[in-house]
Amino acid sequence: MDLGIKGRRALVTGASKGLGRGCAEALAAAGVDLVLNARGAEALEEAAEAIRAAHGVTVATVAADVTTDEGRARVLEAAGGLDILVTNAGGPPPGLWRDWAREDFQRAIEANMLTPILLMQAILPGMCDRGWGRVVNITSTSVKAPLPPLGLSNTARAGLTGYVAGVSRQVASFGVTINNLLPGSHDTDRIKALDMATVEREGIPMEEARKRRMASIPVGRYGTPEEFGAMCAFLCSAHAGYVVGQNVVLDGGAVNATL
Repeated sequence: MDLGIKGRRALVTGASKGLGRGCAEALAAAGVDLVLNARGAEALEEAAEAIRAAHGVTVATVAADVTTDEGRARVLEAAGGLDILVTNAGGPPPGLWRDWAREDFQRAIEANMLTPILLMQAILPGMCDRGWGRVVNITSTSVKAPLPPLGLSNTARAGLTGYVAGVSRQVASFGVTINNLLPGSHDTDRIKALDMATVEREGIPMEEARKRRMASIPVGRYGTPEEFGAMCAFLCSAHAGYVVGQNVVLDGGAVNATL
């Protein structure tokens, strides 16, 4: 399918690997020029070079911590006028509710709620002025079904979800859509870290931890960054103009809910 976005320009944060890299690859395959952001310069440049070679699009990179004011300013300056924004940031560490202090919640909110909100506030006016734009925020299935060890993520991402629910309806008339993608267990560094936490907590082999998690997923496996990226690219496409303020779950059926 021609997604109708060839020649558009996108910013993808957290793009050097995992789900962010999957989204960047899928957008590049559709002919979108990219500005990629991540903290690690070496991994970011490796990803950019691979995408350039595979898809022949223009790829700029900004190695910076986008959760800081200085890093966000650098990314936005390099991005310029954008048609597409994909926000992505690693989630806060798992733990127990009794162990989290105020500072832990502040860090989680800064990274997983305020950073995407501030990026949207900076980029949405230009999209509205030009009459077209797509924003996709990578959040988590925890906003549909809270995960007890991920209380910091549950809290911060739920706040972002509420913000998107309101703002997406206010910008839709300008041809701008905002939606959220909610990953379940995808085979990325994040899920490896969560599985390792299970290994350390329960003293079981990694293979057993992975088998247990996969057993809770109806499709019986972890998702891939490639299939996640394909859904992201569709939501950014010319065909998704009637999809507004939605929370699209990609979890292999793990969240057992009617709606």
